[in-house]
Amino acid sequence: MKNIIISIIAFLIGYGIAFATGVDLVKNAVVIAYLIQWVLFVPAYLLQTEKFYDLAGSITYISIISFVFYKSSEFNLGSLILSLFIIIWAVRLGSFLFFRIKEAGEDKRFRDIKPSPTRFFMTWTLQGTWVSICSACAITAISTAKGIIMNELFIIGVITFIIGFLIEVVADNQKTKFRSIPDNKDKFITSGLWSYSRHPNYFGEISLWLGVAIMSFSSLKGWQLITLISPIFTYILLVYVSGVRLLEARGKQKWGHLDSYKEYLDNTSTIFFKLKK
Repeated sequence: MKNIIISIIAFLIGYGIAFATGVDLVKNAVVIAYLIQWVLFVPAYLLQTEKFYDLAGSITYISIISFVFYKSSEFNLGSLILSLFIIIWAVRLGSFLFFRIKEAGEDKRFRDIKPSPTRFFMTWTLQGTWVSICSACAITAISTAKGIIMNELFIIGVITFIIGFLIEVVADNQKTKFRSIPDNKDKFITSGLWSYSRHPNYFGEISLWLGVAIMSFSSLKGWQLITLISPIFTYILLVYVSGVRLLEARGKQKWGHLDSYKEYLDNTSTIFFKLKK
């Protein structure tokens, strides 16, 4: 029962933010986001697989961004740029995570979740909420009569997004290359961007969604401004809910007895880059 209640609350939060914008197109996009998750949950549960979970999230982003851009009142260059940015990010991250899980054989996070239909359904619903909240400012701004306003703030947002995206891509590639070396099995990475942050990929993720919020800002008004919680939500989600919290606990369990790991924890920032002396 608890999982169903959490699923209902998650949906109400995601749809509630969309409702607050007062834009029917945004409400419809959010409903589509949840419907995609709930439809895909069925084969995922029947087959007891989580292998296309992350890919489904990316497909949902691409679907609702494309839907809103297509349905928006008139062509707008800023809206096109923002839409393409999010689609490129979704394709890159979704394919990266899909092939990583395919190579690993499973996503260990779901090992105890898959057997429970309500708990597994909850994770799919939460993914719908993640997509809805993160994309809210973008789809709302694109849906406005003028679309994305291309001003100085928009340019700052573009630069912020590009920097964040590049950091995420480089960090992921560095870790993938590190893990591909047999001698590095059961070791932790401390080179490249990982020497400045223990989770530089998450720093990039937070930064790019900050860029999306900045690009969207000038087109929003009134209650629509609530959609700007996107980068804050991303930070809370990655640091306190899923990514960092789980990875740090796993790391301490695996390497916590090593002095080199303790030194790495002491000298390297969790998220934000810490320059070496």
